[in-house]
Amino acid sequence: MGFLAVILAAFAGFAFGAVWYMTLAKPWMEAAGIKTGPDGKPENDSMTPYIMAAVAMLLVAGMMRHVFAASGIVAPLSGLVTGLGIGLFFISPWIMINNGYGGRPFKLTLIDGGYATFGCAVMGLVLGLF
Repeated sequence: MGFLAVILAAFAGFAFGAVWYMTLAKPWMEAAGIKTGPDGKPENDSMTPYIMAAVAMLLVAGMMRHVFAASGIVAPLSGLVTGLGIGLFFISPWIMINNGYGGRPFKLTLIDGGYATFGCAVMGLVLGLF
C-alpha cells in the first residue's frame, strides 16, 4: 500500500502544480525571464521539465512517506500540516536561497515557494489518507 500511496501523492502534487502554474503562468514566466512567442507560450517548449517534475514528485512523496512512517503520522490532518511545514520550512527557504544568489526576482520565490508549500501539503494530505 505504501508504494501506491507514494504514486498517488506524487500525482496529486504534480496535478496541483499544473493548476498552480497554469493560474500563475504569466507572472511566473515574467519573473523567471522565460521568452515567449507571439502565442504567449514559451519559445523553448519541451517535455523535459515535465518529466523531471514527475520524477521529482516521486522522490519527494517517497521521502515524505518515509518521514511520516518514522514519525507516526497516520492521519490526513497531520499529513496536511506536516506537508505544509516541509514545504514552508524546508523547501521554500532553499528556493529563496537559490533565487537570491541567482539575482532572481522575489516574485519568483513567492510563486515557486507557494507551490512547494501547498504542493507538499496536498501530498501530505494524500499520504495521511493511507
